[in-house]
Amino acid sequence: MAGQSRKWMILVATIWIQAFTGTNFDFSTYSSNLKSVLGISQVQLNYLAVASDLGKVFGWSSGLALLYFPLWTVLFAAAIMGFVGYGVQWLVITNVISLPYILVFLCCLLAGLSICWFNTVCFVLCIRNFPANRSLALSLTVSFNGVSAALYTLAYNAINPVSTQQYLLLNSLIPLVVSFAALIPILRQPPLEPLPPDGVRRDSFMFLLLNILAVLNGVYLLLFGSKTSDVTSARLLFGGSILLLILPLCLPGLIYARNWYLHNIHSSFRLEGSGFILVDVDELEMHKGMVTREASREGYQLLNDDVARAIITPDQKSFIEDDDKCCCNQLVTRNQLGRLGEEHPLSLLLCRSDFWLYYIAYFCGGTIGLVYSNNLGQIAQSLGQSSETTTLVTLYSSFSFFGRLLSATPDYIRAKVYFARTGWLAVALLPTTIALFLLASSGSLAALQAGTALIGLSSGFIFAAAVSITSELFGPNSVGVNHNILITNIPIGSLVYGFLAALVYESHSMAGSKTESVICMGRDCYFLTFVWWGCLSVIGLASSVVLFLRTRRAYQRFEQDRITSSMLYS
Repeated sequence: MAGQSRKWMILVATIWIQAFTGTNFDFSTYSSNLKSVLGISQVQLNYLAVASDLGKVFGWSSGLALLYFPLWTVLFAAAIMGFVGYGVQWLVITNVISLPYILVFLCCLLAGLSICWFNTVCFVLCIRNFPANRSLALSLTVSFNGVSAALYTLAYNAINPVSTQQYLLLNSLIPLVVSFAALIPILRQPPLEPLPPDGVRRDSFMFLLLNILAVLNGVYLLLFGSKTSDVTSARLLFGGSILLLILPLCLPGLIYARNWYLHNIHSSFRLEGSGFILVDVDELEMHKGMVTREASREGYQLLNDDVARAIITPDQKSFIEDDDKCCCNQLVTRNQLGRLGEEHPLSLLLCRSDFWLYYIAYFCGGTIGLVYSNNLGQIAQSLGQSSETTTLVTLYSSFSFFGRLLSATPDYIRAKVYFARTGWLAVALLPTTIALFLLASSGSLAALQAGTALIGLSSGFIFAAAVSITSELFGPNSVGVNHNILITNIPIGSLVYGFLAALVYESHSMAGSKTESVICMGRDCYFLTFVWWGCLSVIGLASSVVLFLRTRRAYQRFEQDRITSSMLYS
C-alpha cells in the first residue's frame, strides 16, 4: 500500500513539473519588449523564437544523459539550463547587462533545450511507475504543460502586472523551485510491482478522478487567468490555482477508500488498461500472432476490404480490379501498413509513405499553432489590442490544455466508439484551418479570441496525441528515436512560418520608418500570413485524411484481435 501511495505522489510531482515548465508558451507576452530593448527587426525576433524551438533538435541528449546519470541529476540539469537561459535574458531586457544578439540567441536555445529535458524526465517517471496505464499517465501530465502560460500570467499579475520583464525572471526561478519540491517523491520511487487486472481498473478510475480535477483547473484558469483588477485579488487567484495543483495529493488517502466505490458503483462500467499513447506490448505480441488468422469471427466481424472482396460477385470483381488501378486507390493501398506496433528502424522509417504523410500533417498543423502562439504578441499589437495580450495568451494556454485532455477521451470511449487514432488526428486538425481563415476574414477582437481558442484546442490535442500515433504506427520500442525525428518539423516550421510572417509584417510597417525596431499596425500586417497558413493547414488536413485511409485497416485488425483475445482470456 505504501508503494501505491508513493507512485501517486510521483504522478503529482510530474504534474507540477509539467505545469511550470512550458515556459516557451509565454514568449509572446514579452517578445515586443525584448524586440525594443535589443533594437532588432521582426525577422531577427523570429530567429529568437526559432532558437527556443531548435532545442527540440537536441532533445535526444536527455535520453543519452539518462544512460549515465540518475534521474534527479537530469532534472536539475534541466532546471539549471532554464535558470541560466532565461535568467540571462532577464538581465538583458532589464538593461543590467548588454549582450550581442548571437549570445541572446544561444540563451534562447539553452532555455528551449531545458524544456525537452524536463519532458524526458516526466515521460520516464510515468512509464516506470504506470506500465499498465502509461498512456493515461502521459496524456494527463502532458496536458498540464499547456497551462503554463496561464499560471505564469497569474504569478505575473500577483507580483508586478506592469512590467512584462518579470515573465523571464519567473521562467528562470519557478522551474528550479518546483524541481526541489519534486525531488523527494522522485528519490523515493517504489519498486515495480505488476498489477492484477482489478488493480489496473482501479488505477484507471483514479485517472478518471484526476482528469476531473484537471478540467476544474482548466476552467479556473480560463475564467480567472488574466484578471488584473488589483494585486491583492491577483494573489488570491494565484493561491487558488496552487491549491488546485496541490489537491491531487489527496489521492493516497483515496486509495484506502476505493474498494467501497469499486464494489458499489464502478462495477457498472469498466475502464480497461489504455493503449492510446503507447501500445501495450503484450497486446501487440498477441496481435502479431493472430494477424494471419481468419479475418472474421462470429459475433465480432469487422468488414474490411479483404472481407468485401471475398463476398463480391465475379462481375463486381472485374470492376474493382479496374478501380484499383486509379491513382487514388494506389495512393491509399500502396505499401500499406500491415499491422500496428511493428518496429521501424531509422532506415525503414524514412522509406515509409505513412511517416511522411504524418510528418506533413504535423508540420502543417500543430507546428502552425505553435508559431501562431509565438507571434501572438505582435498580432495583438498590430490589431490595436496590446492590452489584451495576456488575456489571449491565457486563452491559448487554457484551450491548449483542454485539447491535451481531450486526447485521452478515446481511451474512455473505446468500448463504445472505436475510431482509428489517425482519424482523431484528422479531426483535430480541422479547427486550425477554420481559425486561420476566420482570422483572415475579420480583425475584430471576437474573431481574434475565437481563432486563438480554436488553434490552442487543435494544437494541444495534436501535441498530446503525437507520441501515441508514433508508437502505434512505428513501434513502441523505437518511439524515443522516431518521435524525436518527427518533431524536427517544429524548428523547421518555426523558421519557415515565422520568417514568412516576419517578411509580411515588415513589408507593411510604417512607411519611411528609420528606426531599428519597426512596428506594423493594421489588418494587413498578418492578413497574407493567415491566408498562407490557412492554405498550408488544408494540405496538412488532406495529408492526415490520406494517412487515416491508409492505416484504418491496421487499426481495425488490432481492435478486432484485442476484442477476441479478451474473450478468450476473460
